[in-house]
Formats: sequence, C-alpha cells, structure tokens
Amino acid sequence: MTRIAVIDFETTGLSPAMGDRATEVAIVMMEGDQVVDRFQSLMNAGRYIPSFIEALTGITNAMVATAPPAERVMADASRFVGSVPMVAHNASFDRRFWQAELTRAGHEASQPFACTMLVARRLYPQAPSHKLGVLVDYHRLPKAGRAHRAMADAEMAASLLGQIQHDLRTRHRFARTDHAVLMGLQRCAKPGVPAFIARHAA
Repeated sequence: MTRIAVIDFETTGLSPAMGDRATEVAIVMMEGDQVVDRFQSLMNAGRYIPSFIEALTGITNAMVATAPPAERVMADASRFVGSVPMVAHNASFDRRFWQAELTRAGHEASQPFACTMLVARRLYPQAPSHKLGVLVDYHRLPKAGRAHRAMADAEMAASLLGQIQHDLRTRHRFARTDHAVLMGLQRCAKPGVPAFIARHAA
C-alpha cells in the first residue's frame, strides 16, 4: 500500500525568501487511511521569533533556544520521509520551507507535494471556507491539540486527507486515491472536475 507523508511547519514568518525560518516541523506518515508513524521536533534556526508569532503558535524564543539545530532536525526529517510523496494544507507554504531548510542542511528536496486545500476547493465548494480548521469542523473530524502547533495541524491535515480519499472512493467512485490522483485533481479548473472524476472513476 502506498505511503503519503503529511507535513506541517511552524515558522518565524511567511517566506524563506524574506529570511524567515522554521521553528517546528511535524510529519504524519499515512498508509492507506492509517497513521503508521510520526515525526516531530522543534528546531533552532538562530532566528528571532516575533512576539505575535509567539502568541499565535505558543512557540517561544526560549523554547527554540534549547531545541536541536535546524540542520540536524531537517536531516532527520529527510531520512524519515525518504522518497515518499508529501501532502500539506496550503502546500505552497510548507513546500517552500521544506525546500529552503533542506537546502541549508545540504539535502535534496525532490518530493512532490499535493495540497489538501486545493483538492478541498474542488470537492467541497460549498464549505464556508477552505482553511484547515474550518474544513475539520465542516466534516466533524477530530481536533488534535492546539492549532498552529505542527503536530496538531499535521494530524488534522491527515484526517482531512482521509476524508478526501473516502469521498473520492464512495461519492465519486474513484478506483484509486493515491498521490498522483490528488495532484491531478488539484490542477483541475473547477469546470474540469467532472471530466477528471469521470476519467478516474472505477
């Protein structure tokens, strides 16, 4: 059965291109609809965390001061993921930090990323919004700890991924719901979704 790694970062800001760095990473390894492994760590990237980010995430400068170096954490995260394809909610954000932090650590970041937010926009246009917490509430999925901590958000994104895969199988009769199907679905413009579903249904 194909594995998918669901990832979430907490960071000092929005963009590594602007000098922002990761403060925490969490990865939930999925096999089918089951969680088979987890990875989580704070990391010290030597970057000051603004007070409003501390308030949002609960991750303080004192916490990261005693955390392992970012390079070591990212090397461990890279080994944990291996060549498994990845999923994140608002994946463009997490992909940028995954690539930037791994590059700093001297590792490749070649894994393809699928985005549960983009897929959810295609499948659930009626949802009040497509933020992770709103979609979790919309589907009555379990919440896993404090929002804006990496493991809690990765766990919720993994639950949402499971819901998406379930709905693709049962409502849209997809024969498979692997990473490649998610990538194809997220690239569809909304008018193309019915045709895409027709091509991939059993």
